[in-house]
Amino acid sequence: MRARWGSREQRNYLTDAFALLQGWTREKQEIRRTLRLDDHQHAALTEQIKVAADAHQLRPHIRRLDGATQISLRSAHGEDLSEGEVALAARIEDMYRRITGVA
Repeated sequence: MRARWGSREQRNYLTDAFALLQGWTREKQEIRRTLRLDDHQHAALTEQIKVAADAHQLRPHIRRLDGATQISLRSAHGEDLSEGEVALAARIEDMYRRITGVA
């Protein structure tokens, strides 16, 4: 199911859900997050993201650059973002908190 992101008629549940995700940014059909992690934390997070992404049938882009882990979630074929991308972003936040101990 795809929902229109940012429809002028009314705020939708994806906009409201995305607003609760601190640190994530949105640009067109992509949402992003950069996390400061050591190599061990990066490996643990990447493995957990792969498992969750498979459950949502999504393919996040994860890369390591200058001591940071960069994550981007994109819609397929230029479509609007779905609840799956936003739900995966929320799960990634939970994983990040567990791995780093950040409250």
